[in-house]
Amino acid sequence: MERLDPQLVLGAYAVGVFPMADRRDADSVYWVEPRKRAIMPLDGFRLSRSLRKVVAADRFHVTCDLAFDAMIRLCAESAADRPETWINTGIEQVFGRLHAMGFAHSVECWVGDELVGGLYGLALGRAFFGESMVSRRTDASKVALAWLIARLRRGGFTLLDCQFQTPHLASMGAVEVSRARYMALLSDALAGVVDAGASSAGVSAAGDFFALDRGAGAADDTVSGPVSGQDIAQLLVHTS
Repeated sequence: MERLDPQLVLGAYAVGVFPMADRRDADSVYWVEPRKRAIMPLDGFRLSRSLRKVVAADRFHVTCDLAFDAMIRLCAESAADRPETWINTGIEQVFGRLHAMGFAHSVECWVGDELVGGLYGLALGRAFFGESMVSRRTDASKVALAWLIARLRRGGFTLLDCQFQTPHLASMGAVEVSRARYMALLSDALAGVVDAGASSAGVSAAGDFFALDRGAGAADDTVSGPVSGQDIAQLLVHTS
């Protein structure tokens, strides 16, 4: 099994490249640089009325970085609608190390003690690279994405990379951009944080992934306490 170096992976994302595997049990990865890139404009997320109700009602208990390893394993599992995945052991292991380093994060949706969906990705500068999301219950991945958008907005992020466009993402506001446009957006998101042409050893995260937790109120930063679905719904509506 190919062992990926975290610094190599960080450097790759900084220049617009990311790893994938042909299948779950593949021994190696290949590096991808799409001609067209899907991004989710943080001010263009479409919070439908029905999804807003689901978020505000706290149908799922939503956590962040509570179960990163379990989240990536869930994303890597085969399912009826996705019999094969691109997350092999090498990718799973390097993202575990990136999580320990503070770069990789997850958003988890729970029903009781059961992990029923969510997403994970990589934060670098003011960019967040969404890697994979999954639902084992209706709307779980949509709810996780809504919470992620709110978290990125509050934390000063400017770019959410979705890699490849899908009808599911497009329905929520994702758009495709050219490689040139994507690289300009990426450069802005990394400006002053990482020199994409040099070693990534000095990378530091400029976006604050946990700012939301320190100011739970969507419209009032003085509110304290756990973030609720109502807070998330208000934040997404007020900043749309």
